[in-house]
Amino acid sequence: MNVFGKQIIFGSVPTNSISRYTVALNNIVNPKDIKRLLKKDKLFVQIHDAYSSPPNWSRPQGFVSLSKIILEQQVSLASAQAHFLKLDGYLDSFTPVEILKLTDKEMRSCQISRQKSNYLRCLSSAILEKQIDLKELGKRNETEVRKQLTGIKGVGNWTADIYLMFCLQARDIFPMGDIALINTVKELCTTGTREEILSVTEKWKPFRSLAAYYLWHYYLRKRKRESIA
Repeated sequence: MNVFGKQIIFGSVPTNSISRYTVALNNIVNPKDIKRLLKKDKLFVQIHDAYSSPPNWSRPQGFVSLSKIILEQQVSLASAQAHFLKLDGYLDSFTPVEILKLTDKEMRSCQISRQKSNYLRCLSSAILEKQIDLKELGKRNETEVRKQLTGIKGVGNWTADIYLMFCLQARDIFPMGDIALINTVKELCTTGTREEILSVTEKWKPFRSLAAYYLWHYYLRKRKRESIA
């Protein structure tokens, strides 16, 4: 099977490749899980044959990444990136302290909506008041991470899902709030209702994050776009 542009032989691993192989297995997109997911559902065989494996999209843990995900709520990725770059360019440093110094007028000048300005301030305050320690989330299980994240105003399940997947590489997440994913499942699996979609995704356990990466990959490649991270 051709994975990541290289020929991967499943089974034994050469001694001098063990370290690199171990690192790969910590990723959502890794040869072992790809093999298992493709066995679970031929849909992913078809996507893999057409477009190969998806990139292992990831982002660093921490305040900047979570802020970016908040800015990506309900807007295009291109718009969110433009707004982030404008805000980042305006700040001396992208930190909770600097965010809290901004006035409403300064936020608007950086194209940050009133609602998202409020969300970024709530996140910044939560960090400074030690209600949450983003550096420690990687040591917690998914339930604990989700509870801590969604305890912050402006961080709902979709935002928590994306942070868990991209920043913590959680293996078994399927963001039901992601419009692109839901539309892709409807297209490829002829499902309509939320219950039908949940039923379909159940059979992808415990590799639902990888399944989501494949579906995003399909969505982007079909539209001749390359990246979501």
